[in-house]
Amino acid sequence: MKKRILSMLLVLVMAISTLAACGGPSSNKTANFEVPEGGYDGSKVTIKFYHTMGANLREVLDLYIAEFNKLYPNIEIKHDQVGSYDDVRTTIATELTAGEEPNIAYCYPDHVAMYNISKSVVTLDNLIASTQEVKRADGSTEVLGLTQAQIDDFIAGYYNEGKSFGDGLMYTLPLSKSTEVLYYNKTYFTENNISVPTTWDELEQVCKKILEIETAKGEKCIPLGYDSEANWFITMCEQLGTKYTSATGDHYLFDNAENKAFVKKFREWHQKGYLTTQVLSGAYTSALFTADGTAGKETKSYMSIGSSAGATHQRPALGADGKYPFEVGIATIPQVDASNPKVISQGPSLCIFQKDNPQEVLASWLFVKFLTTNIEFQAEFSMASGYVPVLKSVAENEVYKEFLNGADGGNNIAALSAKICMQQEKAYYTSPAFNGSSTARDEVGALMAECLSTKTDNVDALIDKAFQDAIDECEYYD
Repeated sequence: MKKRILSMLLVLVMAISTLAACGGPSSNKTANFEVPEGGYDGSKVTIKFYHTMGANLREVLDLYIAEFNKLYPNIEIKHDQVGSYDDVRTTIATELTAGEEPNIAYCYPDHVAMYNISKSVVTLDNLIASTQEVKRADGSTEVLGLTQAQIDDFIAGYYNEGKSFGDGLMYTLPLSKSTEVLYYNKTYFTENNISVPTTWDELEQVCKKILEIETAKGEKCIPLGYDSEANWFITMCEQLGTKYTSATGDHYLFDNAENKAFVKKFREWHQKGYLTTQVLSGAYTSALFTADGTAGKETKSYMSIGSSAGATHQRPALGADGKYPFEVGIATIPQVDASNPKVISQGPSLCIFQKDNPQEVLASWLFVKFLTTNIEFQAEFSMASGYVPVLKSVAENEVYKEFLNGADGGNNIAALSAKICMQQEKAYYTSPAFNGSSTARDEVGALMAECLSTKTDNVDALIDKAFQDAIDECEYYD
């Protein structure tokens, strides 16, 4: 299935490349958007926005579109839910070949890299830097660009994702984000005098202790579940400072001795029964974490590393007494160096597409700026979505502050997850983005699963081959 999807995307990429080279809807686009001298003129435009929002989030969006239209009544926002993030990418890749792409879209960095084969995404640098004054319908004015205070208010790791493409230019602004966190059975940890691990070395000892405790009781147990093999591999590269990929030059750099060493170590952990992953267990590992392990018939875990946006899925079902069987604790994922933490940045950003009418681009920018810098929208969207806001100042919003103050490991677990995410705002990183970066991600995830689980007497040969096969796959689809 993965290979078929990659092949389909390769066909689309080739079509976009050919169209850009031979003339067509994308061939006259330039890399840098220049703000017209007259700026935004208030003319009537319709802006098409693709996203993945469910009904509850669309309700929040519609409320703020109404607020936006009080300021800019001539900008009509038409938005559509287009399936998953991958569906958004595939739909836009197809529409680009006919010049029918939207004005604004949810995006991940690798999506933007693909769109930019035909230089289809607006660079935001000149818009951000613009000091032009824009008149609004209520009589007030605003600067077209971002003030320094607005830039500084973004969580740096989220903001910097927009310039991860190797050319130093800014292509996206963050809308809402998530990361990985460590969920742990706080009740169990307290009862067994177990400290929450802050490093991988500490995690190994905790896994060993939990397995010993449960084995002595005759219970089935896998101490840790890790949902994303790809995130695990990429995060280890970041924490160790080893090579993974590059946006320029040779893209695929992950085949090195340092990375093979951590894969070999985690294989040993898996062979000892310390951990499993989503691929190896056949489902999200939250299923093991929330299991009750009744009468030794059900394998149970006591730690789970997964998305911060999925906190409610890490909470056990209410018991017959109306109480949760255990309290969930949430912490930063283990680190190589706890004093220099690195955790992955995920979740949607917004990109703007090039259009022949610069007023469409300016109108799109004003709306993107409105959503990403509006404290009230960021607060409401975060509470409704389970994602975290991209602005530091949202923590001081009275409604959001009350939300965070109610955080606990039960009914308000989503707030607890958001609270942890905001406390580690200086730890976020993003990987280099280029056309093929998503393939690299898929391949390192696949090699991780293969190396952990394959039975062999020659582990080094297995790991060497898995890494080489991953490099070959990446280069084939490059």
